[in-house]
This record gives sequence, structure tokens and C-alpha cells, in this order.
Amino acid sequence: METLVKKIKGYLPLFLTMLKIGLFTFGGGYAMIALFENEFVEKKKWLEKDEFLDVAAIAESTPGPIAINAATYIGYKNAGIIGSIIATLGICIPSFIIIYAISLFFDAFLSLTLVAYAFKGIQICVVYLILTAGLKMLAHMKKNAFNIIIISITLICMVVFSMFAVKFSTIFYIMISGACGVVVYLLGKIRKEEKQ
Repeated sequence: METLVKKIKGYLPLFLTMLKIGLFTFGGGYAMIALFENEFVEKKKWLEKDEFLDVAAIAESTPGPIAINAATYIGYKNAGIIGSIIATLGICIPSFIIIYAISLFFDAFLSLTLVAYAFKGIQICVVYLILTAGLKMLAHMKKNAFNIIIISITLICMVVFSMFAVKFSTIFYIMISGACGVVVYLLGKIRKEEKQ
């Protein structure tokens, strides 16, 4: 029984942190990235900055919501399989309860003037959170030629496609960038083998 109590106490900080992030984040997974970094890199020091960038990249490029993927990875890294389950539950429970409660009286909820103005304010905050997360990741990223080229091309394509209303899924940006990374890695490996 004592061992079980110790295990539960060990998982509690992870669960409560994920619960807090899930409860107080508006705007979905991208808005949560800034909070993940603040909690797990800066405050708790459970992840290094480079590792967090990898977590964000993996969470975005794997199927499923980015916040849940990131929470599952962080939970697994810190407490194994049970930790990944606890972290996933912690991040999902608040959203599930809030959405369920809102769905019971959705039309009446949206017709409230106060709620409409609150959502307008929240939208601005979400843009800020996503922008902050992106800028922090950009600041911590290695500044080599490959990374700068990929970011520049992606940014230019996003702006041009938006200006001309060309639909191009963000999934394609991720897949193309990942494929470029693999090609550059393989070319570098071939060059090293030729030099030897």
C-alpha cells in the first residue's frame, strides 16, 4: 500500500501540471506549446530547450492533436507508460468537461453578448500565445544554413499562397521540410563516407 501511495504522489505533479495547462489554455494545441515550454523547460527543467524543439516537431508531424502528442511524450519521458497515460488524461479532461458542458446549452451560450465579447478577447490572446511559442522556438533553433533556408522558403510560400488564395495544407510544409532534412542528412553521410 505504501508503494502505491508513493507512486501516486510521484505522478501527481505531472497530472496537476497537465490539468492546469489543459484548463487555462484557450486556442488549442498551438497555444499550449508556449505553456509547455514555460512549465517543462523553464520552471521544472524536465526538458532541455533542444529536446523541447524536437518534442514540438514530433508532436506536430505525428497524427493527432499537437498538445496531446506533446503531453504524451513529456509524460512518457518523465514517468514511463503510466506517466504518458496520466499526462494525456490531465491535458484532455478539462477540455472534455468544458466542451461537454457548453454543448448542453450551446445556442443559449453563444447568444450571450458577454460571451461573444469574451471570445473576441480570447482570440487576440491566442494569436499572441501562438506567436510567442513560434518566436521562442525560432530563437532557440540552431542558426545554420539549412534551417534558415527552410524557414525562409516556408515563410515566403505561406505569404505568397495567402496573398493569392492558394490552398496549401500545413501538412505539406511539414512533409516537404522533413523530406529535405532526410535528403540533407543522407547527402552529408555520403560525403563523410567518401572522405574516409
